[in-house]
Amino acid sequence: MTREEYKNIARACKREIRKAKSHLELQLARDVKSNEKGFFRYVSNKKKVKEGVGPLLNEGGNLVTEDVEKANVLNAFFASVFMNEVSSQTTALGSTAWGGGDQPSVEKEVVRDYLENLDKHKSMGLDALHLKVLKELADVIAEPLAIIFENSWRSGEVPDDWKKTNVVPISKKREGGGDPGNYRPVSLTSVPGKIMEQVLKESILKHLENRKVIRNSQHGFTKNKSCLTNVIAFYDKISGSIDEGKAVDVLFLDFRKAFDTVSHSILASKLKKYGLDEWI
Repeated sequence: MTREEYKNIARACKREIRKAKSHLELQLARDVKSNEKGFFRYVSNKKKVKEGVGPLLNEGGNLVTEDVEKANVLNAFFASVFMNEVSSQTTALGSTAWGGGDQPSVEKEVVRDYLENLDKHKSMGLDALHLKVLKELADVIAEPLAIIFENSWRSGEVPDDWKKTNVVPISKKREGGGDPGNYRPVSLTSVPGKIMEQVLKESILKHLENRKVIRNSQHGFTKNKSCLTNVIAFYDKISGSIDEGKAVDVLFLDFRKAFDTVSHSILASKLKKYGLDEWI
């Protein structure tokens, strides 16, 4: 290919990009009533001024400004909060194993439903597979993905490509400051990997709900419950105690990096007690 041919191709690509951008903006304007969220998200992104991570303090208390050094500081902090593997002794919690009729499997129809309901405006993963492509090819790729999900579930192994992710540090506050603890990691993983997580999560939750493992007092991460329902139940309990003339003391605790510090070995052993096989 000559340099002139390269320039012609580059110019043609730029023209197509401009056309696609104009088409997108026109489509967003036309569909503003049905896709108001997408329209204002696009407008907001144009108004934002993206700023990089500011100077950070390393473990020695020194201020680092180079991008590679800042990445290393954040990586060390994000990794430091995870607990080392520890052994655990848990008490048997009763027999709640899978029944013969509810042994889980991954059906292609279920995978197709997840693919067809993908939000094409969401971000891609590291594999650069656009959600619109996955959505439009749902009928074609649902069965092979179901086979991959099933084999992954049965073997307890996850494809290496689905473990890779882009980790972006997001400031918790308007000003991140020099403390790496003021940043939280946001990971963009593979979309097929996320779909597999959703399929497995639904089966596991159904199993736990059928066995009455999750108590009614659990509000977080359960269907039809939220922080609001938690506050309502809490308020009802406290106000009832006050009406009865009882003294009430309330203690609030906020655990730093609570979810990151969960021991995987202890969690796995507890789930096994509830009848979830080790490969799950």
